Amino acid sequence: MTTTIPSPAVPGTPVRGGRPPRTRGPGATARRSATRALPLLPAVVLLGVFLLGPVIWSFYGSLTDASLTGSAAQGASFVGFDNYLELFSDPDFPKSVLLTLVFLVASAIVGQNVLGLALALLMRSAHRVVRALVGTFVVTAWVLPEIVASFAAYAFFNDTGTLNSMLGLVGIDGPNWLFNLPMVSVILANIWRGTAFSMLVYSAALHDVPQEITESAEVDGARGWQRLVFITLPMIRRSITTNLMLTTLQTLSVFTLIFVMTGGGPGTESSTLPILAYQEAFQFSQLGFGTAIATILLVVGALFSFVYIRALRPEVD
Repeated sequence: MTTTIPSPAVPGTPVRGGRPPRTRGPGATARRSATRALPLLPAVVLLGVFLLGPVIWSFYGSLTDASLTGSAAQGASFVGFDNYLELFSDPDFPKSVLLTLVFLVASAIVGQNVLGLALALLMRSAHRVVRALVGTFVVTAWVLPEIVASFAAYAFFNDTGTLNSMLGLVGIDGPNWLFNLPMVSVILANIWRGTAFSMLVYSAALHDVPQEITESAEVDGARGWQRLVFITLPMIRRSITTNLMLTTLQTLSVFTLIFVMTGGGPGTESSTLPILAYQEAFQFSQLGFGTAIATILLVVGALFSFVYIRALRPEVD
């Protein structure tokens, strides 16, 4: 009996009892990718119209002498980078940049993140009654409308407000917080306002940390701070980076809180970039100059986003 061994099929040649094998070229792969991306087209169009469009128009406005009064109010003229040259020579601009960075680092990068993580760790092991009380108190500040929270903070830090009244009960004569310590006041108010978000993010991240890993470390003799630094924090690193990015971008755009509490004053002692942009555009009627400040703020936010997105990239072995 003779056994016939079939020869391997050559691509492109007919196969007995069926069709030739199908081959997919670069064109077919490109069509499949385009088909998969097609449902995203409406979202891309909307982002282009409502996000990229205003950014481009804002940048163009910063290159004009647009104003709310005078001849420029009827027809703005193109002035190139004159607004930026004037901005960088303005003594108020570097001070405003410094105040913005101080406000950002103290209230968001350090304040909200550290306090939010501390509350998440405490809530993880606290009694359910304590969790309910603390969670309600902290989250209430976050869910309040921004204007309501701003007026509440103003009433708390005012010269005759709640804070000085409480200090007076123990014999301490409190300072005029909004006049003598304006940046301290707005930093503390922003920490109070935004800590709840960080607490919720870190509570969810800690919930995903395997309990057996921390228990094994405890059995091996690791102390509480050692388990936190060498086990918990590395395992929630991506949540920390994501939360840092979100709180950073939110804090860079804080306007209502500072405007209601201090108005950027006294003088320019709490005038961050959003406040300075508003003052130049709407109080001094220089729309083009104010838009240039807003464009600088947009660039600062983009730089922070780039750093955080790089940190979020998956690790490649």
